[in-house]
Amino acid sequence: MFYEIRTYRLKNGAIPAYLKVVEEEGIAIQKSHLGELVGYFSSEIGPINEIVHIWAFSSLDDRDARRQRLAADPSWQAFLPKIRDIIETAENKIMKPAPFSPAGGTRPA
Repeated sequence: MFYEIRTYRLKNGAIPAYLKVVEEEGIAIQKSHLGELVGYFSSEIGPINEIVHIWAFSSLDDRDARRQRLAADPSWQAFLPKIRDIIETAENKIMKPAPFSPAGGTRPA
C-alpha cells in the first residue's frame, strides 16, 4: 500500500470557498477515479491556509493509472479552473507505511 499526501497552501481566507467547491463537485470526480480517500483536512494550528488530502493506492502503478484517468476526464478538466487560482503552492509526497503501521503496513511472511 502507498499513500499519496497532497498539501495545498491556499490564498488567505480561501479555505471555505475551496472546501465548498470540492464538496459540491470535485470530490465525487476524484473518488470515481482515485478510489480510496483516507482523509481530507484543513489546518487549525501550525501553518495556516493549508489543505491536506490523503489517498491510498495498492501500488505506484495503480496510482499512476488512476491519476492518468482523472487527468483525462473532461469533468475534472472543467473543474480545475475553479480551484486553480486559489492554490498558491502544492506539495506531493508518496509514503509507504512501516510493516508495523496500523495504516496499511504489510507484515513479513
